[in-house]
Amino acid sequence: MTEAQTFDFELVSPEEKLISEPASMIVIPGEEGDFGVLPNHSALVSSIRPGVIEIFANDNDEEPRRIFVSGGFADVSETNCTILAEEAINVKDLSKGDLEQTIRNLTEDIGMAEGDADKTRIEQKLALTKSKLEAVTGQIAL
Repeated sequence: MTEAQTFDFELVSPEEKLISEPASMIVIPGEEGDFGVLPNHSALVSSIRPGVIEIFANDNDEEPRRIFVSGGFADVSETNCTILAEEAINVKDLSKGDLEQTIRNLTEDIGMAEGDADKTRIEQKLALTKSKLEAVTGQIAL
């Protein structure tokens, strides 16, 4: 693959640089909807909603690398794409059973929450956990 068919991709979390490699395409869960990044993309900055980033290393990739992000920002230019993620986890490392149990626990916690601030915090954790479950199963968690 020639350099013109790839661009530099970096995924950075608050703790460390997680990925720094060439890519042929990245699909990002933008705040306004998913968007793809290819070489020579127009410059843009976008906020990212919780969801899965799909990383295609080359045009022959049948299965992209899938990374769940809990939110953040994407900075795109003609030659690179940098994602600053609040949290990033390889989808393969997420357990459906663990996530389902966490959802049950958080649902119970909402009923016991004292005060609006506590309830809001638990609801945010619940929404994020449901997004992780959706990344694993491909189905919207209710």
